[in-house]
Amino acid sequence: QVQLVESGGGLVQAGGSLRLSCAASGSIFRVNAMGWYRQAPGKQRELVATITNGGKTNYADSVKGRFTISRDNAKNTVYLQMNSLKPEDTAVYYCNSKVVQNVYEYDYWGQGTQVTVSS
Repeated sequence: QVQLVESGGGLVQAGGSLRLSCAASGSIFRVNAMGWYRQAPGKQRELVATITNGGKTNYADSVKGRFTISRDNAKNTVYLQMNSLKPEDTAVYYCNSKVVQNVYEYDYWGQGTQVTVSS
């Protein structure tokens, strides 16, 4: 079994910054891609950013230039630095990791962390 533990959410004013962290632990052979998704009330979950274990990144257009995803492969941890936050960034943010166990890759999700941006 694999656990993803997220931290770093909270309440911030527009224009402020937050840093999210997500650490994967448990029965892990290798962690492939890691990423962040978010879900606002009444909306579908959407991709925010992903990063491969080689460091290749991908961002949603709405966060490009404001958010930075990074990872520490030795710690199986992914980070999301969020700058210039806007009220529309308010959502529950979920960490996702694609974990190789034995020979198969499995999708794991964190429990979610609330990010609220006030105007």
